[in-house]
Amino acid sequence: MDKFTVLSAVAAPLPEANIDTDKIIPARFLKTTKRTGLGKHAFDAMRYREDGSENPEFVLNREPYRKAEILITHENFGCGSSREHAPWALLDFGIRCVIAPSFADIFFNNSFKNGILPIRLPRDICDQLMEDARMGANSRITVDLERQVVIRPDGSEIAFDIDPLRRHLLLEGLDDIGQTMRRESAISAYEAKQKKDAPWMPSIVLD
Repeated sequence: MDKFTVLSAVAAPLPEANIDTDKIIPARFLKTTKRTGLGKHAFDAMRYREDGSENPEFVLNREPYRKAEILITHENFGCGSSREHAPWALLDFGIRCVIAPSFADIFFNNSFKNGILPIRLPRDICDQLMEDARMGANSRITVDLERQVVIRPDGSEIAFDIDPLRRHLLLEGLDDIGQTMRRESAISAYEAKQKKDAPWMPSIVLD
């Protein structure tokens, strides 16, 4: 998982509440267990017309938002079914941070585990950031996870809260497996001791 420290990027405004995981990645694309290749299907029903052509009205189909790495939206983002493919699709598209007044709990938790930073900010602040984002490529928003601030194009800063452990894991680029592998030497030492002290017990081998 890539580290998240400071992100300065184009932000895409998506002023809609209750965007569910089926809108983020429709169920028909959930046949894969790979985390890559889903970006082209992110927001599929919103991005494409019935004939498969792009919908020019959708924000992510317009410049400069095709390369947006920050998404600013409204309440209850990521509601609906608990599919981990939703953060996979966002990340594969290029989104590293989502800013909204609130998130569905499962999506919120899955985002951290996949290297996406979800930031909760009041609705009026999100609306201000959307106005900044509508200025396009000349209006980059910066998210500084180390200092826990969002920096607007005018230089003003907005503080946000984040769980200290989750902040640490994102800064270090550690998912669940990464956390475990950092303790590989301790696990191996325990396994060796277990094999010596209780050879009849089954052991776990880390390859």
